[in-house]
Amino acid sequence: MTDVQDTTDEFDSQDAGSEGSEDSFPAEGAEGPSAASNALGSSEHPDDGVDPGAPVDAPTTIDISVGESAATGDGVDEDDLFEEGYEEPAPAESPYDRPGRWFVVHTYAGYENKVKSNLESRIISMNMEDRIFEVVIPMEDVVEFKNGKKVVVQKKVFPGYLLTRCDLDDDSWSVVRNTPGVTGFVGPGTKPMPLSRREVENILQVAPVPGGVEPAKKSVRPRLEYEVSETVRVKEGPFADFSGQIAEINEDQLKLKVLVNIFGRETPVELEFSQVAKL
Repeated sequence: MTDVQDTTDEFDSQDAGSEGSEDSFPAEGAEGPSAASNALGSSEHPDDGVDPGAPVDAPTTIDISVGESAATGDGVDEDDLFEEGYEEPAPAESPYDRPGRWFVVHTYAGYENKVKSNLESRIISMNMEDRIFEVVIPMEDVVEFKNGKKVVVQKKVFPGYLLTRCDLDDDSWSVVRNTPGVTGFVGPGTKPMPLSRREVENILQVAPVPGGVEPAKKSVRPRLEYEVSETVRVKEGPFADFSGQIAEINEDQLKLKVLVNIFGRETPVELEFSQVAKL
């Protein structure tokens, strides 16, 4: 009887131990942290960068930031490098937005530089710097051909004219108008007419930036000395002293095709730039 009782107590003890360990062991078929660790630890690629002790349900974070060994070489973030190193070029100021208005002044042809110098001297001597601000002779790049070579030279856009920027009143008008070599202002009758924004920026070779209000310096291709349909005189060769109209311009070969009137018919003649002259 005692043996039976001892056996019963032993079974009760085992049942009690099993019940007390239900919270410590996973259910059948479930994988706990230890099982996951063992599985990862026995993987064929133990160096994949995954911590064997990390829980299964915790996502693995991979660092993809740019380190010191990246292309920058200094451990500097690429965005910071771009922001620090890049500077947008400052747009050019529009001459139209400067103080005063722009007016066209007529001068004797060929005396533009002299008139400009005289006017600037009068502005200083008569203390008119606060009302007459600027005097400009508009220039442009022109391609000429000298000795068989292409040369870019600067020429006046409007021979016989210059621009002045001023606050026009009786005193400033008198200073400009009475300058030696000046024949008057351009405008209807005796009233000077200020230039519009478009006229100022076109003459002074400034173009608006697309999408913005600030203008930029216009990139202008140099103008050729000769133009199609222009009449020129042949200087040398079998057609010397003949005149004709330019039909084609071959800038690469420095040649012109001129329509010369021979026996009442226009005949195309190919000539070099050095063989013709303006009328």
